[in-house]
Amino acid sequence: MEYVSTRGGTRAVDFQGALFSGYAPDGGLFMPQRIPSLDRDTLQRWSSLSYPELVKELCSLFVPAELVPRNTLNELIDRAFSRFRHKNVVHLSRLKDGLNILELWHGVTYAFKDLSLSCTGQFLQYFLEKKQKHVNVLVGTSGDTGSSAIESVRGQKNVDIFVLLPKGLCTQIQELQMTTVIEDNVHVFAAHGNSDEIDEPIKELFADVNFAGKYNLMSLNSVNWSRIMVQIAHYFYAYFQCAPSLDTTPLPMVEIVVPTGGGGNITAGCIAQKMGLPIRLTTVVNSNDIIHRTVQHGDFSLAKSIKATLASAMDIQEPYNVERILWLLSGSDSCLIKTLMEQFNISKRLKLPEDLHRKLSETLGSCSASDQDIVGAMRRCWEENQYLLCPHSAVAAHYHYSQPHSFLCLSFLSSIPRCCLAPASAAKFQDALLQAGLVPQIPAEITALTAMETRSTPLEKGQDWAQVLRGQIEAVAQQW
Repeated sequence: MEYVSTRGGTRAVDFQGALFSGYAPDGGLFMPQRIPSLDRDTLQRWSSLSYPELVKELCSLFVPAELVPRNTLNELIDRAFSRFRHKNVVHLSRLKDGLNILELWHGVTYAFKDLSLSCTGQFLQYFLEKKQKHVNVLVGTSGDTGSSAIESVRGQKNVDIFVLLPKGLCTQIQELQMTTVIEDNVHVFAAHGNSDEIDEPIKELFADVNFAGKYNLMSLNSVNWSRIMVQIAHYFYAYFQCAPSLDTTPLPMVEIVVPTGGGGNITAGCIAQKMGLPIRLTTVVNSNDIIHRTVQHGDFSLAKSIKATLASAMDIQEPYNVERILWLLSGSDSCLIKTLMEQFNISKRLKLPEDLHRKLSETLGSCSASDQDIVGAMRRCWEENQYLLCPHSAVAAHYHYSQPHSFLCLSFLSSIPRCCLAPASAAKFQDALLQAGLVPQIPAEITALTAMETRSTPLEKGQDWAQVLRGQIEAVAQQW
């Protein structure tokens, strides 16, 4: 299994090469050269597997045994999930009105990113110990990625992690989950800018190939293929939990509704679909609706500004994983993707070619939700089920509640089972709950954060953030 850049300007690498990369040197993103295809017998055999067992089976398709022996791979994944609070790692809640909620947030930081990052951290440590190598991890976060990435590598001697968060645009809990980690290898920067702005210095450092190579830079954002790979399991587990029976021909369909920010999770869904899983995918966004506009109208163009919403982790204007989806749907046409993405990078506006837009709209349904929609879904879910949704999960629930009589949300309308992915616990979003007139239920470990020591470095507007990062990385390197 080799991995190639979506833009075709970089030699193929193995899983280890993709793991230790951020963006590919040509500015693209790594994808498997070949997507494995699963037959009916395999799906039926997998249908009784637990979530961790599904992760092991899927990862073994993308990580050759010559690189990581299967027994070792299983041990790494078991270790990754050992800190999860739920015995099944993830849990499906079946609520009234056909609302199925797949809780992906039972990890250390109460967010779905713990699932993929805990595994990625184990893969990383495995190779670093073998190679006796040190890496510097760069992460930009809109809320949950930073804390999950920190937890995946905190205290590890072979890794230093540099996290940029948008000061004041995360919830207090999200910020504290990062700034209260006082470890020698954890470096948190509180930037006075939005999520897209903090991605720019990270892209700049990765684009400096000499610097990136000298200091072994890598990313744990969903730029990293390993995160996408683990997330494919969400879709198989959701399907097997919600499909009525696998004894029919053809196999039954299940619709999976995916709250979407940077697009990593929905990319994993597209790959699962490509592998032969009979799912319909609906991507749901907040008022920052570039993905919705792209699916509906082929309009991959920035709005005038990012809108601050209750679903703050999805306040993203440049969902970089859309490039992976377009590459997949174009038949791996790296020349086309290179042309399209270079055009977008210059003008921040892109009209998809008609054929590519048609394939995208056949693959994905889409929906956007306002803050009013989010609050309404949170209230309704509580009133009907006494179940608290985070605002991101509520975007998916809003879509569910709006079916089938909806003029704003266009998707595949049928009576097939539907599963909504829940990316975070409501406990992390107290302000949103209060706005919905609901009472937060806060776990003790989250309450304890407010009394803990914090540490971060401010990045002010007007500063050269890339230069500040360079200086910090060089200073850490001198200690080695």
